[in-house]
Amino acid sequence: MVLDNSISIETAYETIVSKLKAFFKDCGRTKAVLGLSGGIDSALVAALAVDALGAKNVHGVLMPSQFSSLHSVSDSIDLANNLEISTHLIPIDKIYNLMTFEMHNFLEKNKWSVAKENLQARIRGDILMAYSNRFDALLLNTSNKSELFAGYGTLYGDLCGAIMVIADLYKTQVFELSEFINKKAGRTVIPEAIIEKEPSAELRPNQKDTDSLPSYDLLDPVLYALNEGGFSAEDVISHGVSKELVERVLKLKKGSAFKLMQIPPVLTIGNHPIVPAYKCI
Repeated sequence: MVLDNSISIETAYETIVSKLKAFFKDCGRTKAVLGLSGGIDSALVAALAVDALGAKNVHGVLMPSQFSSLHSVSDSIDLANNLEISTHLIPIDKIYNLMTFEMHNFLEKNKWSVAKENLQARIRGDILMAYSNRFDALLLNTSNKSELFAGYGTLYGDLCGAIMVIADLYKTQVFELSEFINKKAGRTVIPEAIIEKEPSAELRPNQKDTDSLPSYDLLDPVLYALNEGGFSAEDVISHGVSKELVERVLKLKKGSAFKLMQIPPVLTIGNHPIVPAYKCI
């Protein structure tokens, strides 16, 4: 099982930039805002937004918590400097600590839960939407397709926004497009430190995406086969993919399907079939 390569990465780049530019024109807006986490998804969206809208119209907000690594901030600053975009730094640890204290009746102290992870994502979503409202800037969502179909996102948190810029790209394609942007520019736009780091939501100590998901090189081909490929689970297994992996992916998809009913419009790249819940442009 492999991803569709009928659409070149150059075509994907040109399509995203042109459609993003048209979306803002149709909305009568010129300014965009996004959260910069130090990860590759937000870095790629920032770079695409600059190419579509111009650096002066793109603003990044850095919102580290006590679980953020030091390089998540420094890498974001390096990216912003490379792109020549403006930024704000708003740490969320005090807000998070206050909220968990006030909700101590069901968010037990010293006991971890997904609720505490999602709370951080929603705090960040509130901050980004406040900036969006204050400065009439549309919020760019930075979720990719792998995360969406595996349910690795927080409603009213990192799934909020005016448009999902890279939601038609699987995570492995996100890496490919990031490398393309650097090559096209003939310089480092997206820092190599961001491209090379292990993906993490940084919502709890030492968290990695692989704590919750199969590695993306295994996950993406299975998702593609089940989605755009039109294969059944039995078909995928017959092609040599382990039954355990396919069943795990199906469980992730089924458990998160309700989230897809509530996501912002998705900027699409190709003419492949899209799950009906996707709102596409």
